[in-house]
Amino acid sequence: MGRYFIRLGYRGAPFHGWQIQPNAVSVQEEVERALSTVLRAPVPIVGAGRTDTGVNARMMYAHFDYDGLLPEKGRLLVSLNRLVGKDIALYDIIPVADDAHARFDAVERTYKYFVTFQKNPFLYQLSWHCPNGLDIESMNEAALLLLETEDFTSFAKLHSDAKTNICKVTRAEWTMEGDMAVFTISADRFLRNMVRAVVGTLVDVGRGKMTVDDFKDIIEKKDRCAAGQSMPGEALFLWNIKYHYI
Repeated sequence: MGRYFIRLGYRGAPFHGWQIQPNAVSVQEEVERALSTVLRAPVPIVGAGRTDTGVNARMMYAHFDYDGLLPEKGRLLVSLNRLVGKDIALYDIIPVADDAHARFDAVERTYKYFVTFQKNPFLYQLSWHCPNGLDIESMNEAALLLLETEDFTSFAKLHSDAKTNICKVTRAEWTMEGDMAVFTISADRFLRNMVRAVVGTLVDVGRGKMTVDDFKDIIEKKDRCAAGQSMPGEALFLWNIKYHYI
């Protein structure tokens, strides 16, 4: 039995997130169906994490086991990409050690959130439009507090199945790329809905609805109800995942 990593990306809008669920189309389901069709055997996959409904992934990893000789990689990827449809792309299949794990072995994950200030018909499905502008300097001042934070309960989805809300954020920064503001955040792990809740609260700082000190107080309260709204998923991208051996 060999273990393999898949590197893939997808547009989140057509899917109800990554994870298989009843009565809804998911990315995991589509990839498993394609693998099982091509390899003519049930092939369950394990993803590096779970993205919510509508959230995009520039880079996602998943692993699967297969007892047999895989087809030549180029031909296999062509066949799989034909089956998964236009909103998913499989980029690579990589043989790994039998105990390698797409989720538990990831050492860092990075998300990006895209905000446009000028109306753009080509980006509205992949960004959040904010016509009134934002105070990027204040948002970055508040974002620095995330690097000193361990407990992210204030930004965690209520009643989730997470065993701990402790995360180690190593980067949290707003940058301007042309007329677009981009929030980049990296951590060892993320809680469900965490990034969208963080962005929503930082946007409140950027709009002048709260101060940097207010943002700090929200972190310390460990109360999701005190934080800002969860931002729309279409502007959020799982951007990168790092492993020691890839």
